[in-house]
Amino acid sequence: MLRILQFLYRIRAFILFVFLEVAAVWMIVSNNSPQGAAFFNSSNALVGSLLKQQADVVQFFSLAEVNEALTDENAEILEKLLALQVPADSMPIPLDSAFAATYQFRGARVIGTSLRFSQNYLTLNKGAKDGIKPGMGIFNPYGVVGRVKSVSENYSVAFSLLNTGLMISSKIKSTDVFGSVQWDGKNSTEARLLFVPRHVVATAGDTVVTSGFNAVFPEGIHIGIISNVAPDEKDPNYLNLTVKLSTDFSKVSYVYLVENTQFNELDSLHRQSEISNEY
Repeated sequence: MLRILQFLYRIRAFILFVFLEVAAVWMIVSNNSPQGAAFFNSSNALVGSLLKQQADVVQFFSLAEVNEALTDENAEILEKLLALQVPADSMPIPLDSAFAATYQFRGARVIGTSLRFSQNYLTLNKGAKDGIKPGMGIFNPYGVVGRVKSVSENYSVAFSLLNTGLMISSKIKSTDVFGSVQWDGKNSTEARLLFVPRHVVATAGDTVVTSGFNAVFPEGIHIGIISNVAPDEKDPNYLNLTVKLSTDFSKVSYVYLVENTQFNELDSLHRQSEISNEY
């Protein structure tokens, strides 16, 4: 304490100078309108700038929460849009509920992912308490991402599309010819479209989307673009089609999960009939 007092005593002249300067400025600003207006305008600009910087910092750290809320909101909108879609029939005919697959959507954030394995996975920040179930499909605004494998109370783990054990029922959008997209474990930006007959005319640039033939994904979700067409060397009856994936798996952060509410019924029926479907 003594040292502090000694230090203040040594700089007493400077302290007095600062005090008198502040007092003089205050008197000038208080008693002269032009100078007062200029001072307050300048101070408002400075304070405004500081407040803006503070708001930008706070907003930056709250982006994750905002994005998650927007993802949940978009999931609800997707569900409503799908419900409003009308089949392209020449005449509207009311269908039995057994034929009208119902999909529900939820949003989630990716909190863990892998790219360097042949069996890659995603970890999501939503679990059973949020309505997430094993078997739900996962996609983002760019295309298919994967499928939920297991769920805990607060988290879930999913197969990534970059998993050699996952197959997605797909079709070429321009021709409606269907096949199955599967990753071959090599390039993380490409996959293979399998089981497309050799007589089919497929060209580079054709869009590949989900077929809607399984109980996981609705029809029409983007998967990628055909980048190369060649005969299949292993089976001459089929083509070897390379698909450039539309999703960049190194940047996946927010995703949508889709649930077919009739999945269990369809799965049970296929098992009963001993039919193997691409789930």
